[in-house]
Amino acid sequence: MNWLAFVTAILLFLPACVADDKLIPRKPLSIGSTVVSNAGAFALGFFSPANSTPPNLYLGIWYNDVSPLTVVWVANRAAPAQGAGASSAPSLTLANTSALVLSDGDGRVLWSTTTNDVVATTAGAPVAVLANTGNLVVQSPNGTALWQSFDHPTDTYLPGMKLGMSYRTRAGERLVSWSSPGDPSPGSFSYGGDPDTSLQIFIWNQSRPYCRSAVWNGNPISSQLMVNGSSLMYLSVVDDDDEIYLSFVDSDDRQARTRVRYVLSSSGKLQLLAWDGGGASEWKKLGEMPSHECERYGYCGPYGQCYYSDSASAAAPTCRCIDGFEPRSKEEWSSGRFSQGCRRTEELPGCAAGEFLALQGMQLPDKFLRVGNKTFHECAAECAGNCSCTAYAYANLSSSSSKRDATRCLVWTGELIDAQRVGTAGGERLYLRATTGKRKQRNAVKIAVPVLLGSMLIVTCVTLLWFCVFRGKKRSVKKHKKTQVQGVLTATALELKEANTTHDHELPFVKFDDIVTATNNFSKSLMIGQGGFGKVYKGMLQGGQEVAVKRLSRDSDQGIVEFRNEVILIAKLQHRNLVQLLSCCVEGQEKLLIYEYLPNKSLDAAIFKSERDLALDWPTRFRIIKGVARGLVYLHHDSRLTIIHRDLKASNVLLDSEMRPKIADFGMARIFGDNQQNANTRRVVGTYGYMAPEYAMEGIFSVKTDVYSFGVLLLEVVSGVKISTIDRIMDFPNLIVYAWSLWMGGKAKDLTDLNITESCIMDEALLCIHVGLLCVQENPDDRPLMSSVVSILENGCTTLPTPNHPAYFAPRNNGADQRRDNVFNSGNEMTITVMEGR
Repeated sequence: MNWLAFVTAILLFLPACVADDKLIPRKPLSIGSTVVSNAGAFALGFFSPANSTPPNLYLGIWYNDVSPLTVVWVANRAAPAQGAGASSAPSLTLANTSALVLSDGDGRVLWSTTTNDVVATTAGAPVAVLANTGNLVVQSPNGTALWQSFDHPTDTYLPGMKLGMSYRTRAGERLVSWSSPGDPSPGSFSYGGDPDTSLQIFIWNQSRPYCRSAVWNGNPISSQLMVNGSSLMYLSVVDDDDEIYLSFVDSDDRQARTRVRYVLSSSGKLQLLAWDGGGASEWKKLGEMPSHECERYGYCGPYGQCYYSDSASAAAPTCRCIDGFEPRSKEEWSSGRFSQGCRRTEELPGCAAGEFLALQGMQLPDKFLRVGNKTFHECAAECAGNCSCTAYAYANLSSSSSKRDATRCLVWTGELIDAQRVGTAGGERLYLRATTGKRKQRNAVKIAVPVLLGSMLIVTCVTLLWFCVFRGKKRSVKKHKKTQVQGVLTATALELKEANTTHDHELPFVKFDDIVTATNNFSKSLMIGQGGFGKVYKGMLQGGQEVAVKRLSRDSDQGIVEFRNEVILIAKLQHRNLVQLLSCCVEGQEKLLIYEYLPNKSLDAAIFKSERDLALDWPTRFRIIKGVARGLVYLHHDSRLTIIHRDLKASNVLLDSEMRPKIADFGMARIFGDNQQNANTRRVVGTYGYMAPEYAMEGIFSVKTDVYSFGVLLLEVVSGVKISTIDRIMDFPNLIVYAWSLWMGGKAKDLTDLNITESCIMDEALLCIHVGLLCVQENPDDRPLMSSVVSILENGCTTLPTPNHPAYFAPRNNGADQRRDNVFNSGNEMTITVMEGR
């Protein structure tokens, strides 16, 4: 072959134009040209998947020297370019404002980046550089990174990337699968951190959990592996004040040579692949998740576990019941169907009975609650003292560089879901409330009673005499105090007797003197709120625990009723979106409730009273909306009792340190029987604006009453407008009518709060407005159940019914008598305490 023929043969295999590793303004990237990293590892350009008819064109990054084509990042996944003709060919341009813009031949923008504008000056222009790690970086003239593709992954996780979540916004990066092996459009599966806990990672199938990682136990190295016998790769967890993330690094910084990647397949498998450049020239699979059927989320059912033996020669993992449990259906279990899970072989005799069984080598279950600032012994006591607590686990997150709480006390208050027994090498210790020791205790009592009966009788008589003579006064005081407490609780139990529910009051009582000390004698400087039946103070109990103390007003005729409700109801309710009642106090005329302290105050303060720069962004608002909805589903459907809150409003939604919402103030709540659909009362309680009209005017309430209140709350959160204000809605009587008018005029997007313009996902906001208007419809039967609302918000829906005309109740001014009976809360909000229904 002569020299000319040799050169011609090489050129046939090269793109029409080969660029260097940079893209600069006024020199677009078009079909046939590529940007190649400086060491030749990666290329940026246009590609068309096989069997794409007509050919869809995508801008992507791929391994430059691997065949077949292996794409690791795609820009325009949801908006492919059509065809490759001169008139329709797409191009990528770096604008002078530093934004990357992908447009087709007609000038339509298919994809672009968002950066802080850095306009070209005499000092230089922005530049886009493809690094040898596969990261496309837009840099300012001084070299500052303005945007990078590693912050916007598609289906592939490369060395040098981080996959994490912000503590402030609860937002983070996710891998999203391709729709199919030949279709880069976003698929059904995603992989990323759990926004509710920040301690675990999920693979989701749309919004449903599909597979779950282990809960982080503080180990900075999640895993390490040898690749091709030469390079050591690490997956490490980094936890600081701002975020927690998973980092994929090469100890020798040889990412380009090792060719290792995680990819989320279109079938939902997270696969670890390494390129074998030897004789095979193929991608070798080093591992995948899930690797077995029983690793799929919840596959083994409640109290079931995917079991791995410590023995290397053991058979494939399978479903087994946790110790102390047996299959609910042995027939289904034996046929390989495990969804019903397991049940206790022996019921717990009572809250105080039984022990905690230590289960070794466990991958902890899901659906846990994290209790902050606890030692191991305090964590154990937290669970032991809560009748609803089924298990606990503890770890010290010692590797965290964050100033946040480094303890990890986890408690479970319901069924244990998605547990795995992974062996002592990689598992943790789970402490399960069990019946162990119950039979031993009975046997011991049977042996001891005949022997000790006589001596106990003598000791009892002597002790009784001593108490009668020397401790009569103290005994009278204690009896009086006990009578007061039991009087409150017994009256409540009788009031709720028709619900056919047993009430085991295990809530601890606190001395009034201790509360006086904790609140600095109810100092005004520590008052953090004022409700219809009392004031709320921030306090510090012995041991340093911060609490919120609600002191009921002595002169309130209705105070004892609300106090009974809260003691009975909220002490029994256990859900991450309901505020936790820790203890109470009844001494003389004093009635106090001690709650967990939530530092971010109420949703009312966060939405309506914060400065513009501190306003909640849209992702945070949307998570709050869904959290409140899940709390209501628990109250209406999932708890043992059907509970109607009757006073859901922004000021009764509190926010914890991670901006998770918790529904509070159950003083006005009511319990429904199993078959009860609605009730009627002549004592209407609630807040104007949030009250459904059938309740405000006729005293009729049901779960649909809470649905109406939720609809009002949802419209408030989206708009940033309070139901009782006329701000932005001068020509309308209230927010509901304003939202309805915009909806009917096709301008619903104008309802969104101006403070969230940059962070708002308009499809989500419009969905919330649609749901809000469905919730405030005049006919209660037209309003959706909260279970349907949660499903719509979690999964999205394009076939929602058109809302009917909304209902709203405008308060009437009945003169001085009504004004005297009203109790004012924050702002102009008016809470009805007594009103006769028609």
